[in-house]
Amino acid sequence: MDERIRKVVMPKWGLSMKTGKITEWIAAEGDEVADGDDLAEIDTDKIAGALESSEEGVLRRVIAQVGEEVPVGGTIALIAPADVPDAELDEAARAAREELDSGAVEEVAGPVTGTVEVDGRTLAYATLGEGEEVVVLVHGYGGDKNSWLFVQEPLSQTRTVHALDLPGHGESSKDVGDGSLDTLAGAVLGFLEAKGIERAHLVGHSLGGAVVVAAAASRPERVASLTLVAPAGFGDRINADYLRGFAAATSRRELKPHLTALFADPEQVTRKLADDLMKFKRLDGVDAALDTLLGTLLDGDAPALDVAPLLSRIDVPVAVVWGRQDAVLPVENASGLDGVVHVDAAGHMVHMEQPGEVVSAIGTVVK
Repeated sequence: MDERIRKVVMPKWGLSMKTGKITEWIAAEGDEVADGDDLAEIDTDKIAGALESSEEGVLRRVIAQVGEEVPVGGTIALIAPADVPDAELDEAARAAREELDSGAVEEVAGPVTGTVEVDGRTLAYATLGEGEEVVVLVHGYGGDKNSWLFVQEPLSQTRTVHALDLPGHGESSKDVGDGSLDTLAGAVLGFLEAKGIERAHLVGHSLGGAVVVAAAASRPERVASLTLVAPAGFGDRINADYLRGFAAATSRRELKPHLTALFADPEQVTRKLADDLMKFKRLDGVDAALDTLLGTLLDGDAPALDVAPLLSRIDVPVAVVWGRQDAVLPVENASGLDGVVHVDAAGHMVHMEQPGEVVSAIGTVVK
């Protein structure tokens, strides 16, 4: 096969993903595509997302059709320069189609998982990539490392990217201590220390945004840049009803209506997403952790955090991304911040609904 013919494969977005379904081809055969262009909408067992091109050229052949379930690693399209002969594309497409039909697909490697011990707590993480620049992704209240599945993979093409479970979340210890911002920031800094990372680019969503600001203010020499995705700790508006409802829900039926506040498109709230969150909430220690962290986030019905003064003391590049339809931390909270990227068709989980915008923003401060 002509080495200029590049395969587009079904990605592995998260540890549990085995297959993905193509729900729409955004690009068509014959279209010029560039690195970062959206190619197709992919539906996973958790949520739908856009697959971006990592190549430049022409989308010469579409292998997998809309509605088709494709195993991770399966070739779904071919990109090549316009001068590659059609006969060579046809042969490569035939081989790719036979591979899909036979089921003999070599699965792509997913994140490498591990744990470290920090202040007597076990912190879980997942790592992709081997680049010189190190990026650490920090989720929000009730989230986990898997919430970054659409961001971690494209970033890892040229960087080492760790997605971290904060204390009380995911597979980390459920003990959050006093639940303070200093405790959570100490967990992030302790992770860097345990992994021998001298300096990292920190990316934080929601509560994680406040956490990475606090970490950078505490140890500025360890932080190369900040990317804040709908961060807590700015402005005076917060959806206290959502936070309390999420913490109090004891069944999928109770939880699911609250989850619609997270997304611009309520159809993103799948049964699988709600079931996974309920499994997490039923783990020993999670209720106590979430209740403690409510005290970190809320002062009555108002925000309890104010990290704007901390950010003003930090001398590193900062990018800020906010969904225009955020119903948890409204975009008006960004009014005092400079250079905010406002993202259309995105709610609070902008990194899941419009991950390309978040990846692009990170790229402005992580070279």
